[in-house]
Amino acid sequence: MRHGARGLVILLSALVATLTLIGPVLALAAPSAPMAAPEEDADEPDDNGEENGEEVVGDDEEAGPGVLFGTFRAEGEPVEGVEVVVTDEAGDEVGRAVSEENGSWEIEAGEGDFIVTIETLPEGVELRDPDQDSVERSVSEGDRQAVPFQLGDPPETRGTFASVAQQMVSGLRFGLIIAMTAIGLSLVFGTTGLINFAHGDIVIFGAFAAWILNATGPGFPLLVAAPLGVLIAAGLGGVLDRGMYRPLRRRGVGLFQLLVVTIGVSLILRYGLLIFFGGSRRQYTDFIGQERIQFGPISQTPRNLIIMAIAIAVLVLVGLAIQRSRLGKAMRAVADNRDLAESSGIDVERVVGLVWILGSGLAGLGGILYGAMFSFQYISGFQLLLLMFAAIILGGLGTAFGAMVGGILIGMIVEVSAVFFPTDLGYAWALGILILVLLVRPQGLLGRAERIG
Repeated sequence: MRHGARGLVILLSALVATLTLIGPVLALAAPSAPMAAPEEDADEPDDNGEENGEEVVGDDEEAGPGVLFGTFRAEGEPVEGVEVVVTDEAGDEVGRAVSEENGSWEIEAGEGDFIVTIETLPEGVELRDPDQDSVERSVSEGDRQAVPFQLGDPPETRGTFASVAQQMVSGLRFGLIIAMTAIGLSLVFGTTGLINFAHGDIVIFGAFAAWILNATGPGFPLLVAAPLGVLIAAGLGGVLDRGMYRPLRRRGVGLFQLLVVTIGVSLILRYGLLIFFGGSRRQYTDFIGQERIQFGPISQTPRNLIIMAIAIAVLVLVGLAIQRSRLGKAMRAVADNRDLAESSGIDVERVVGLVWILGSGLAGLGGILYGAMFSFQYISGFQLLLLMFAAIILGGLGTAFGAMVGGILIGMIVEVSAVFFPTDLGYAWALGILILVLLVRPQGLLGRAERIG
């Protein structure tokens, strides 16, 4: 299986090259002074709203105390005289500031988890959402964290057609991320029969790995931190298989016991991230607060367009590798009939190990792209896991192409349903459609019907 290992190296190199080649375009598209973003989507307070970012000042000095900062704007204009207070987890006041003429404010908070609260607003200025007067932020030594607040009247409601069109693009973007992360889960199941409950936590592990390199520590640009995060996540998958799952398989441990082990690994990864990084939401320091590009009723930032391009390019590369490379053919052979593949000379254990590495690398890349679009926290991977399961079941268990199709459909359903129903019901509608499809086609959209008995 030397050719298989060579194929994996080529594929991972292609993933890194994709990020490296497309990255400069993203860098050129970013504004010279990036702007902070709302907690969930870095520059999309909602699909109809105006941006209310905060300028990020470049920091070339030596690491000092952590800083919280921002810029208040209402209806596109800076707001002077907003009083902000910062408290720590114990409720003790750390500092307070009043926004200047240009709307900016800044407080040296130190290191730890803090709550930023608007104490007073100038007369005639209101929060868009009165309940959103506080924001939690974690700050490390030498770190600068932007804190967003949305001021002014809520944006006017757009027409249904425009809203659906906007949400379809957002659904495609989200679905591409789900598809990318679900492929690894589907490949592992196809080659081993194992349902890996730790896959979602590997996704967010990759996001945190890139965040450490980008927002703390070395302070690498995301264009450098992202490929390294992919390699770290891929390495984690290889270590888990070689150090844990392979020895257990050789000892004859059954799939049910291995499934329980994956749940344990999931808990270790998830709460390890919580212990080391806390429960606050994180975001990368690059490519936030960009100006939107308008395409008729649809608007997207350059960052989101590049993320979609990267996701599509990676999915195409993976599809070609599965269909045409020696490793891809070996993976399909193992998935079809493990014993026959082994008797024909394929090193099944090595193929399985490479699948773990490739699947975890894709999971890490998906987590990084997700983190570039939204803020994330330790439990975000677990929250995505349900959608990944839905994607591979809808597309067809064990098929990579089914995971791609299922992921895109699930993302579209979740986002488009928000036009007509409360956002919290998005997952419910996705699972409802999944049930309806399975009632008609139990093997999934691209799955293969099998005779039982």
